[in-house]
Amino acid sequence: MARLALFDLDNTLIDRNTAISDAVVALCLAHGCDITIEQRLRSELTDRAYPGDFVRLRAAFGLREAAEKLWQEYVDLMAAAVTCSPEVHTGLVHLREGGWTIGIVTNGASDIQRAKLTAAALADLVDGVAVSGDLEILFALAATRCGTNLDGGGWMTGDNPGGDIGGGREAGLRIIWVRGRSWPDGLPPADHAVDEVTDAINFLLTETE
Repeated sequence: MARLALFDLDNTLIDRNTAISDAVVALCLAHGCDITIEQRLRSELTDRAYPGDFVRLRAAFGLREAAEKLWQEYVDLMAAAVTCSPEVHTGLVHLREGGWTIGIVTNGASDIQRAKLTAAALADLVDGVAVSGDLEILFALAATRCGTNLDGGGWMTGDNPGGDIGGGREAGLRIIWVRGRSWPDGLPPADHAVDEVTDAINFLLTETE
């Protein structure tokens, strides 16, 4: 069975924080929103964005456009703004050449996550993608969509100690933490910790078990 390497998407393989800033600025410019609305949008959408958020925000700000239109604009702007470094692309290619099966595990609305994957030129570099809000099935779903399962173990790489690290460990995976967030008290340490996802990829390339 091929070795399994699962990766988080946002702020692991791609730079979501910068993309949010660029997308919110562009959205506000397009609709004549002032700095107060821009700051509120940035705050509201920092962790995650769903279509329902734009129903609520449209009403709060008195915007004329339909919530569905605002959501689609935001999806398109986020897709246009996301970046993935050439080093990450190259590293994933090397992993596949080294016999690894690669999957993406990510929470969020399916349309925006898949739009970002395509825009960042990652869709063709992975074997399967699972987008869901249900962490209990997400890792198994990702493995299935990669054409394998979790019986042989594998690795999960991500920046979120709760969702990525905790969820991956519960699924029986070994963990690589991409430092950036604070580590919660009481959470067992990751199997390996790195500063950049490229460091995680390089570590996996040397992993023999």
